[in-house]
Amino acid sequence: MKNAEKYTKQFFEAPKTEMKWTRKSYIDKAPQWCSVDLRDGNQALITPMSLEEKIEFYKYLLKVGFKEIEIGFPAASETEYEFCRTLIENDMIPDDVSIQVLTQSREHIIAKTFEALRGAKNAIIHLYNSTSVAQREQVFKKEKQEIIDIAVFGAKLCKEYREKTEGNFRFEYSPESFTGTEPEFALEICNSVLDVWQPTANDKAIINLPVTVSHSMPHVYANQVEYMSDNLKYRENVIVSLHPHNDRGCAVADSEMGLLAGGDRIEGTLFGNGERTGNVDIITLAMNMYSQGVDPELDFSNIPEITEVYERVTRMKVYERQPYSGQLVFAAFSGSHQDAIAKGMKWREEKNLKQWTVPYLPIDPTDVGRVYETDVIRINSQSGKGGIGYLMETKFGMNMPPKMREAFGYHVKNVSDHAHKELMPEEVFDIFMQNYVNVESPITIRETHYTQNNGIEATVTFTVNGKTAVVTNHGNGRLDAVSNAIKSYFNLSYTIETYTEHALENGSDSNAVAYVGIKDSEGNVFWGTGIDTDIVTSSAKALIGAVNRMKNK
Repeated sequence: MKNAEKYTKQFFEAPKTEMKWTRKSYIDKAPQWCSVDLRDGNQALITPMSLEEKIEFYKYLLKVGFKEIEIGFPAASETEYEFCRTLIENDMIPDDVSIQVLTQSREHIIAKTFEALRGAKNAIIHLYNSTSVAQREQVFKKEKQEIIDIAVFGAKLCKEYREKTEGNFRFEYSPESFTGTEPEFALEICNSVLDVWQPTANDKAIINLPVTVSHSMPHVYANQVEYMSDNLKYRENVIVSLHPHNDRGCAVADSEMGLLAGGDRIEGTLFGNGERTGNVDIITLAMNMYSQGVDPELDFSNIPEITEVYERVTRMKVYERQPYSGQLVFAAFSGSHQDAIAKGMKWREEKNLKQWTVPYLPIDPTDVGRVYETDVIRINSQSGKGGIGYLMETKFGMNMPPKMREAFGYHVKNVSDHAHKELMPEEVFDIFMQNYVNVESPITIRETHYTQNNGIEATVTFTVNGKTAVVTNHGNGRLDAVSNAIKSYFNLSYTIETYTEHALENGSDSNAVAYVGIKDSEGNVFWGTGIDTDIVTSSAKALIGAVNRMKNK
């Protein structure tokens, strides 16, 4: 591409750190979670949520298990001010939940913010000002000390207003555009704020390190976080918070490495909604932990429901391939994938395994509200016998012989290919029923009687082309006797290659299903399936079905 030379790194390497985070292989406990869906996620919408929609979404965030929820910028918007007051005045904030609001370091904004929070049981005042080189030089045209003065001024005002406002308040500070700020300067300004707030064990402060714009690879951010974590004053009384954005598509990686490097808390959104490319997707981050055996302490067991609420109130769409959440993320269309999944599921069942190790599926889809038959095994022209057979067995109870699965699989793929569409499970079942089960044309068996006479003697009543015939023949079993009657009367040549049977349900009055495969003189195999309450009758129906398919070829 042209013009690459115009771009240069806009980040600053942290002073030498030990990179302790590189010696950890996974996150072993849940961070503190803060949803910013109602602020970052809301300001990113073409049409921001109404008060009613924000209340509905807020209640759902509580249901998921968030204990900290940033609800907006009450000094900047009448809707957000009203939302804040509605939650407080209607006692909608549980005792163990904190709402969080954003404020700039300006007295009239801080005053309005505390007015909006009056009477709150638990609230976090999130103070910020921008600290990056680009913002200092281009936007504010201020020197470093002037930027520090802005932050300290706001920190002092927050303390003053807390003293005279009813409610329980904690403080958070963000050096906005942290990733474009010299780490030494970010540390200086954060420590200056902490010197004002003097955090204690009972009044901890939050220092938030936002990836306001992602400029670097995730390991650079991790080093910056480790540097801050190791050098912040009052560290035992400071919660290090991370707020990654996704400009480089690295928000999840930034968060994971940042947590390894000393982060205690994550600010993000469901599905990663936020300005530009969005915030870190908390669902992905939490489910990554879950897939490593760590409880994220958020409930994402019904992602379809979460998706429905989110899409309705935000008018956004969850991408089909979004990790864990997308409609197709567990879907296997490929025949080889379907076969591996089906065999993996059977392996777990046979071995009675508790651990999840199924190929191609990092987690059990049912743990997030998905259904194997409709969300995992998806049938189209790319599917294979394994997936189609698994679907027929698990959803409809049809355990076809392996070679029949293959033949039926090709049949289904051909239908999908010509229709240029995915087939739903019920459509696959209908194809099976119409083409393989109790096929009675051109030959129909009306009655069959058996006697013991030199083996088994079968007297079979056929109807073919409107005519009825009664034929008797012998065999070494009932099915063989019926087969010999068919061959002799219709002058057919074939051999029975496969016969299997099973009950469709438990119980004495359940239907039985039989599968018969016959091979003609040219080596072609034809399949039939019979279903009846009597297994002998179902076997005869399966045989005549295979014969009819041979005659109809």
